[in-house]
Amino acid sequence: MTPDGTISISSNLKKSDAFARLGTDAVIVEKVMKKPVKLIRVTTVPLSFDKLLTGQLKYMTEHGFDVFMVSSGASNTANISQRERSEFVQVEMTRTISPFKDLVSLYKLTGVLKRIRPAIVHTHTPKAGLLGMLAAKFAGVPIRLHTVAGLPLMETTGVKRQILELVEKLTYTCAVKVYPNSQNLNQFIKRKGFCPPAKLKVLGNGSSNGIDTRYFNLNSDLEATANELKSEYNINPSDFVFIFIGRVVKDKGIQELVQAFNMLSKAFTNIKLLIVGPYESKLDPVSEETTESIDNNTNIIHVGYQADVRPYLAISSALAFPSYREGFPNVPMQAGCFNLPCIVTDINGCNEIIENEENGLIIPPKDAVALHDAMRQLMVDNVLYTKLKGNARKMIVERYEQNHFWSLLLDEYKEQLNKHGLIL
Repeated sequence: MTPDGTISISSNLKKSDAFARLGTDAVIVEKVMKKPVKLIRVTTVPLSFDKLLTGQLKYMTEHGFDVFMVSSGASNTANISQRERSEFVQVEMTRTISPFKDLVSLYKLTGVLKRIRPAIVHTHTPKAGLLGMLAAKFAGVPIRLHTVAGLPLMETTGVKRQILELVEKLTYTCAVKVYPNSQNLNQFIKRKGFCPPAKLKVLGNGSSNGIDTRYFNLNSDLEATANELKSEYNINPSDFVFIFIGRVVKDKGIQELVQAFNMLSKAFTNIKLLIVGPYESKLDPVSEETTESIDNNTNIIHVGYQADVRPYLAISSALAFPSYREGFPNVPMQAGCFNLPCIVTDINGCNEIIENEENGLIIPPKDAVALHDAMRQLMVDNVLYTKLKGNARKMIVERYEQNHFWSLLLDEYKEQLNKHGLIL
């Protein structure tokens, strides 16, 4: 220490050795001098930050990161930025195959990364993954991570599938680590040979964000709101209410769900189907027949997009989620937290969250008859229904608690930083 009280480090000493000799005062000064590690998270649309990654970015800011969100623009980005304590940077990206627009997005994204100079870029969704990993590579970002949360290519064929497979391979080539968010998705990627197995890792039991089991829990305020909704939608105490949460599109199994419900309605009068989610007619529209049933069947209640799905879970009896493909869906976890048995299809993620006849039922995808039979079974087999209901929340809490997942991801960041000689 110099006479004026400042700390001097000799140039022929390593920084760590000098601090070790100088003791506690030097440690304090080092902490003051240390700059936060810059972390950029990239998604195609802000909704992913708002709903799929809720709370995760804030957690990282509280653990030493300077976090930036990069995505297309939206009206609610200021609220998301404030909640997550992260700066939002707008780079427009499309969700469709658009070569010219994609090149423009890639150019702009590369410029953003060169300006901010992050240590880590972590991407989500196929398009943001491709553009984000390429841009990070071009900008010289050392740590390039990508989370795989479902693959649209699973439901495509022909030339389009070949293009999408090439996109995945290119994305994974640019990444230093790839995180499939389910074990089944991990095995699929290995079988397809998209990247070396050593580059793949599933965090914990899967998921992209875990679930806040305290938030998704029934309380007195939710009960009051639920009672209001029951009155509004004429739901009687004897009604059995099936709920679906998600985009109202073909590959979520909506057509089979409406068909199964219509069949069930012929045998039971005390049933309701509650659909929580918006139409998305441009990307994957449902048939006109399905739309007409949703609009005209008085026992089908379509409430559109809801920022808070908890009150709707609170008025429901079971979840019906007959999706064609998923990565690791939040909806069955949310429903399980509200003690709802879940009917899901035998696809990635769903068949890991749900164990058949333990906390729900698993059926083949694209099978309206099997879905009808499972829905009917929950209604008539009270012993089975009670068992599934009793296991539902417990199994989610034990496997997918959110803070545990966040800590695992933080460990991954620290490990990657250490590998590149960086310190958090």
